[in-house]
Amino acid sequence: MRWIRDEQFIRGNIPMTKFEVRIAAIAALEIEEGDVLTDVGAGTGSISVEAALQGAAVYAVEEKHEGAELVRQNGAKFNADIHVIEASAPDGLTAMPSFNKCFIGGSGGRLRRIADWADGSLSAGGIIAATFITMNNLNTFIAFLKDKGYADVEVKLLQVSCMDRLGMLKADNPIFIARGRKR
Repeated sequence: MRWIRDEQFIRGNIPMTKFEVRIAAIAALEIEEGDVLTDVGAGTGSISVEAALQGAAVYAVEEKHEGAELVRQNGAKFNADIHVIEASAPDGLTAMPSFNKCFIGGSGGRLRRIADWADGSLSAGGIIAATFITMNNLNTFIAFLKDKGYADVEVKLLQVSCMDRLGMLKADNPIFIARGRKR
């Protein structure tokens, strides 16, 4: 399998899930051929592209026009079949098919509402995962997983530092990844 490096994606002024976090998120979701993934807050589409290339049917939800265009461009660049939905979650997602995997990469302050919506469409045994930079959102998501009785709940903190051209390590922001499996 060939993983896509950050610099290969078409970028704009939209946040992107970085390589190490993206790979950990795909692993947390247990993406495999035949899955149906809904990627909420898709940003540039990096999670959507990686999941589609592993055989998942992908629905990328992005409310910002620039982001939706970047998802389309990156999907085309990597020959990844992605259904782009330019809408605000969860209000703009009334006609979504059911899915067995859900990734929340951005919530625009509506995390609990989005997670509740996803729970209503996520099939039994399906996985929901999300990434966070703030403890407040992480705690909201953990409370959601507990309230809904999700199993196999995991929380990980990724702290990545990369060496620059001078040999110094430059730290990226620490990122939490949380996931659970619907009973």
